[in-house]
Amino acid sequence: MPFIELFDETLDINSTENYELSVQLCTDNISFCILDGIRNKYILLRSFTPDNYRHFTPGQLAEVITKDDFLTKNYKKTQIVMPSPRFTMVPAPLFDPGKKEEYFAFNHVISESSQVLVNKISWPDSYLIFTVQKPVLEIAAGFRQSTDPMHHLRPLLYQINQSVKSTAEYYIRAHIESDFFNLIIFNENVLKFCNSFVYRNTSDIIYHIINVFKNLNIRQEETIVLSGYTEMYDDLYSGLAMYIRGVRFAEPAGPFTFSYVFNDTPLHKYINLFTALSCGS
Repeated sequence: MPFIELFDETLDINSTENYELSVQLCTDNISFCILDGIRNKYILLRSFTPDNYRHFTPGQLAEVITKDDFLTKNYKKTQIVMPSPRFTMVPAPLFDPGKKEEYFAFNHVISESSQVLVNKISWPDSYLIFTVQKPVLEIAAGFRQSTDPMHHLRPLLYQINQSVKSTAEYYIRAHIESDFFNLIIFNENVLKFCNSFVYRNTSDIIYHIINVFKNLNIRQEETIVLSGYTEMYDDLYSGLAMYIRGVRFAEPAGPFTFSYVFNDTPLHKYINLFTALSCGS
């Protein structure tokens, strides 16, 4: 099982009730980080992914959690992020909580093995409706001091709000998960496009992005900001740079800092983890 770990020497497993925990939980991976709330500093990052790019079963996810020395501890606060390409956004003035399944069904089929959840988003003022597999949701419910799970777009949009300049003509973000990606486009602080695309390879991602640019008449001189599973000079970065003049990576934004052990880490890969504790209720 591929494994990543970074931890600061000040980390104290016996003081977790003074720490805050952020967990990204899905069948593609389980990653978590710990924030020292007194110093507002991230001091641990761990990430587990399945062997050979397969998926965890719910049982395997539960096993990872129960065997981890930090995930079984109590924390001052816990946020669970659950990525999913299946979502619908409804403007807040139009939202009726009794119709969440009906809203979701406009765009997606609701399977018997999934449950419809809702997140309130302050920017843009809307409700995010998404589904989570029931067995994985049950695992998320086992975390102590946790609030309701949040869709990954909630911290992502919060981070964009902290980063975007009000004078910017366009802000374009591509966030890459293991088998889907989100493309989010703001123009003068107004959301113009937000969608998920399932992909098989890098060429699929580039095709969808360039196609959206053409359909929305966005110039190739604009800048696209990347986050998630991509890095400098990989095939995606190099491929996009052939068509789009500005390609850069997102940076965490919020009232926190990082231990020196994160200095050589591509922080954009875990951007939602680092943002979840700031945007959570």
